[in-house]
Amino acid sequence: MEVVITTADEIGDLIADEIAALVASAPEAVLGVATGSSPLRVYEALSRRVSAGELSLARARAFTLDEYVGLPAGHPARYDAVIREEFVARVDIDPAAVRGPDGDADDLDAACRRYEDEIRGAGGIDLQILGIGTDGHIAFNEPGSSLASRTRVKTLTAQTRLDNARFFDGDLDAVPRHCLTQGLGTILEARRIVLVATGEAKAQAVAQLVEGAVSARWPGTVLQHHPDVTVFVDEAAASQLELSDYYRDTRAHRSLVQ
Repeated sequence: MEVVITTADEIGDLIADEIAALVASAPEAVLGVATGSSPLRVYEALSRRVSAGELSLARARAFTLDEYVGLPAGHPARYDAVIREEFVARVDIDPAAVRGPDGDADDLDAACRRYEDEIRGAGGIDLQILGIGTDGHIAFNEPGSSLASRTRVKTLTAQTRLDNARFFDGDLDAVPRHCLTQGLGTILEARRIVLVATGEAKAQAVAQLVEGAVSARWPGTVLQHHPDVTVFVDEAAASQLELSDYYRDTRAHRSLVQ
């Protein structure tokens, strides 16, 4: 696991650099896209490059991580609506090529199985963007999630619902209690993973993710078992890392290793 400590603005450009390089070599690359505040700078950087004619995602495909259960079509907090506003509408990707789990399905278990089949049918995720919750969840894999889990229905913790109330005008009662989410086992099948965390509120989760024991108590720690993960953090999110000087030194001297 590589750790890059830098500014929040640079994080967006560094990940956009990776995506641009990937699409240059594989125009039909499959991206894994995330909602929330963490990846917004990535989407802003991608938007600038597409607008400037430096990048095209026209042949790429994308899969979202999760979706609330029970929000009606058109609800602004539905993750399908959010990703289309924050990502799809700002680049040139085909809207039909962006897929998400169906939180409105009559048979949610069947919808989860279908979503796994769709991802496999696309050849899997080439590059997955992740954020991390204050309690260590990735996607909606809450503490206690199986480290081998697949796409499924999950019950949201009180902390996650409290954190997400800001997207529902502060109304905690409006935040759904259930969601569909890619499982930890599903996420681990992505060929490359980049995780973004900024702000002091994420510092404990980041410290556990990078330096803690692998445990269902902190679901993000399962990424320690992935062979190609980079964690991008700002100074605040890195504030509880015990080996931060080593991570800085590693990055500073990376160009010396060929």
